[in-house]
Amino acid sequence: MVHVPAGAVDLRDDRRGTRWRTEIAPFRLGRYPVTAAQLDPSASGALPATNVSWLDAVDLCNSISARSGLDQAYSRDPRSGEVTCDWASNGYRLPTEAEWQYACKAGTSGYRYGEIDGIAWYADNSDGHVHDVGGKAPNPWGLHDMLGNIWEWCWDLYDEEIYGSYRIFRGGGWAESTRGCGASVRRRSHPSFAIDDLGFRLAQTVQTVSPEPSTPVTVDR
Repeated sequence: MVHVPAGAVDLRDDRRGTRWRTEIAPFRLGRYPVTAAQLDPSASGALPATNVSWLDAVDLCNSISARSGLDQAYSRDPRSGEVTCDWASNGYRLPTEAEWQYACKAGTSGYRYGEIDGIAWYADNSDGHVHDVGGKAPNPWGLHDMLGNIWEWCWDLYDEEIYGSYRIFRGGGWAESTRGCGASVRRRSHPSFAIDDLGFRLAQTVQTVSPEPSTPVTVDR
């Protein structure tokens, strides 16, 4: 996990023509997307876990938390299926889309945090398949594969009034065009949707009882 400092991020919804700023509290984010080997000890290599729905992702966050001796961040109503998050939990969770974009940009101001072929697997260089995590250069805060290789689920609803329960995913995948791999690109789908270029990355709320550094640092786990 990488410690991400507090700050603010500007987001936009081009479909609705809206823009807004979100304040970000310190949090931790996985240096890489979750890999298949993290979920299945019999798996080898460092390929990211894919074909993971949003509902799968929240359950897997809870499972990884339990294995790590942490509280579970998510609970699901047995009748309605509604998922709620305890934001004060020390367990793993999905990043909000504001957290994701803020961490992706890592203090940079452009559409991407570097030249695309150096930082991302995408349609023009992936040879039509997913790649091991960490094969491209990280962003300035040490986070790999924030763009390209696989899309990553975020916590947020896309637009409940129009799209109901659809959730947001970010980052672009190995089959995506150059334009689709940008820090501000937003996509959405039903929480049961799963495909071979969609996975997730662990986030974790910083516990306020302990002092936090003012700049990003690596937290070994």
